[in-house]
Amino acid sequence: MILVTGSSGFVGQSLTKELLITGYDVRGVARTRNESLAESSFDFVPIEDFSKILDWQGMLEGVKVIVHTIARVHIMDDKVENPLDAFRQLNVHATLNLAKQAAVNGVKRFIFISSIKANGEATSAGKPFLETNNTIPTDPYGLSKFEAEQGLLEIAEQTNMEVVIIRPPLIYGPNVKANFASMMKWVKIGVPLPFGAINNKRSLIALDNLVNFIMICIEHPKAANEIFLISDGQAISTTELIHKVAKAFGKKAILIPVSAKLMGRVATLVGKQAVADRLFGSLEVDSSKARNLLDWQPIITMDEQLQKMAAVF
Repeated sequence: MILVTGSSGFVGQSLTKELLITGYDVRGVARTRNESLAESSFDFVPIEDFSKILDWQGMLEGVKVIVHTIARVHIMDDKVENPLDAFRQLNVHATLNLAKQAAVNGVKRFIFISSIKANGEATSAGKPFLETNNTIPTDPYGLSKFEAEQGLLEIAEQTNMEVVIIRPPLIYGPNVKANFASMMKWVKIGVPLPFGAINNKRSLIALDNLVNFIMICIEHPKAANEIFLISDGQAISTTELIHKVAKAFGKKAILIPVSAKLMGRVATLVGKQAVADRLFGSLEVDSSKARNLLDWQPIITMDEQLQKMAAVF
């Protein structure tokens, strides 16, 4: 039995579908059962608030592997008084509570979907993030993920439960939300965008590739107690990405070559520095460890994933 927390979420629902197709027994935990899984036969447990569940005993019965996708995600304009405390409550304390009970109840492996923000916010040219980077993140979301990782590794040292930590960069796939969905909408309706001269490099991970990698980590013996940075293996600029999205829609992107520095200054003045960092900054990931240690290769190209997204947009 595999327990998927957040089974109705962006990653969780796709993973749950793949697990069921492959023949695994699945128990899903989420606020509501996703409509795309309505006809699927699996054990679903509705929970209102993950951070308030203190006793997991009943839900862990028969579970051998947990894939933990529930998290308080990164929020651009966070309105809470203390964002770090809010992130820690769900991403650290509630996660470690589940993991400790899982270890006691005989769960063999705990797969934690972390974030590349546990490495940091940006990379410089030719220096992609590695699993061995020793920097401690300052962003509240990234720090909460990093602290959860450290707690999980301590549990692995003290118990028989194996831990696998996966740090994906931006995940894109069908039904993606937030900024990526907005960008697709603008491109589809032909809005001219001032991103024609962006020369950054950013790594991304297709949803299909991430799910495939998680599936490998469920069984592969060499994944035990390891941290993996994962990506498609192709770092591209914002300008190149928009051209690819337009191609997926069968359109031509309308891009105006405005200086990234100028747009960055304007973004700072209007309080959108975080958005500018994502659009104009670089964040590259070296996923060679995943490829070499687990013999993993992406199963879908960026163009193919974008075409799947455009088809259901």
